[in-house]
Amino acid sequence: METLKISLNKKKYYVNIGYNIINNKDLVSKLKIFKNSVLITNTTIYKIYKNNVINNFKRLGIINKKIILQDGEIYKTFDSVQLIIEKLIKLNCGRNITLISFGGGVIGDITGFVSSIYKRGIKYINIPTTLLSQVDASIGGKTGVNNHLSKNVIGTFYHPEIVIIDLMFLRTLPKKEIISGFSEIIKYSILFDKNFFYWIKNNLNNILFMKKNFLLKCIKKSCEFKIKIISEDEKEKNSRMLLNLGHTFGHAIESFTKYKWSHGESVSSGIVMSSIFSNVLGKISSSEVNEIINLFKLIGLPTIGPKNMYSKDYLKYMLRDKKNICNKKVRLIIPEKIGRCVLLDNVDTNILIKVINKNFIN
Repeated sequence: METLKISLNKKKYYVNIGYNIINNKDLVSKLKIFKNSVLITNTTIYKIYKNNVINNFKRLGIINKKIILQDGEIYKTFDSVQLIIEKLIKLNCGRNITLISFGGGVIGDITGFVSSIYKRGIKYINIPTTLLSQVDASIGGKTGVNNHLSKNVIGTFYHPEIVIIDLMFLRTLPKKEIISGFSEIIKYSILFDKNFFYWIKNNLNNILFMKKNFLLKCIKKSCEFKIKIISEDEKEKNSRMLLNLGHTFGHAIESFTKYKWSHGESVSSGIVMSSIFSNVLGKISSSEVNEIINLFKLIGLPTIGPKNMYSKDYLKYMLRDKKNICNKKVRLIIPEKIGRCVLLDNVDTNILIKVINKNFIN
């Protein structure tokens, strides 16, 4: 088991990474401290892990009650938050209760958000079960829900007590979900480490066949990058905004398709779009843009947006992005080269529209 430490001004916690560590005695003993916790999960995860992980937690006294939500991004709403809060009230849960998030990024975001507002703050534990949530959403304290007009505009910064990243859970993921998770791993390499980018490219078969050591390196490396950034900028005032590479386009795609495109698919297209826009501005070379496009293609991720999504659709949702200073200016993260990215404060929307019309209309 690998253990990474997150030290912030008012919070310190650990990220535990490994294979089958959910049964690690030391880790289980730490979870027992939070006895009689309430498990928050979804129908898919509950069905798969009811007879082993969940029943074992119950037997050990770690969880007392459970709340099961429907599975999917469309359920990341205030309705789900209200459902959880009403059940906690009916269970007479006080401020000493701990919530255990057991699922992907949607469950993690909702559980964290509820924890931050229920009785003005309770503890929670994050056990992510998808590759995407293991390398991204489970770390950093971002919580929230979607609104029908935009994604992730409602939320808080609120950190868990412990994060448990167990590669064992990835065995039950559909191939599409595994592939989707690699969009965030590639994002980190484009942001911070050119050598890591080419290591991924050169070891792609081992990674896609989910060989433990290769997968562990991808996850640990991604977590280390994120931990470093949030330690510098916890509340996304400066450098942490770089982690949104591809997300301004990506969130627009998710909202437009009503989440029929997964987060990973949307972000991969968004990163390509940001890279091409950067190239038009003369920031990144065409050869490096092609390297980025080819790696996403090799993995099986899209490099162009959805059919029938036009520049007006992109711009409508991009203007609602939470990074923007006001609704008339678009902020965008672009790569200057593989391994270094920058924030553009005031994107020229006329150029943006031209680039979208020329390159991204499917």
